[in-house]
Amino acid sequence: MRVAIPTRDGKIESVFSRAEEFTIYDVEIELVKSKMLASFSAKDLERLLMEEAINVVICGRIRSGARNILRVKRVELIYGVSGDADDIMIRYLSGERLGNVDENAFWSKEREGLE
Repeated sequence: MRVAIPTRDGKIESVFSRAEEFTIYDVEIELVKSKMLASFSAKDLERLLMEEAINVVICGRIRSGARNILRVKRVELIYGVSGDADDIMIRYLSGERLGNVDENAFWSKEREGLE
């Protein structure tokens, strides 16, 4: 699993659209295996998701347009989070509830009543 957090100086960027870099965590069996900084602006969201194979985004405030892109790509979104990115990642992996979860990111035909 790969988790992306928009950051500035190790802290979560308060507004997603202002992001100029993302901290990307590779996670296996609830442990961070590696961490890297990627220079992507929020405007390059689709490219970030494709090139880096992101499964989860944790961020502060985010507009509906970016949320819709994440829904379409079936990326889990946790928003309304602030603080140190490494600390937030530890809390996320420990199962702590953070911010708001965009449940629509888990869209499925069955949940929508479609065949």
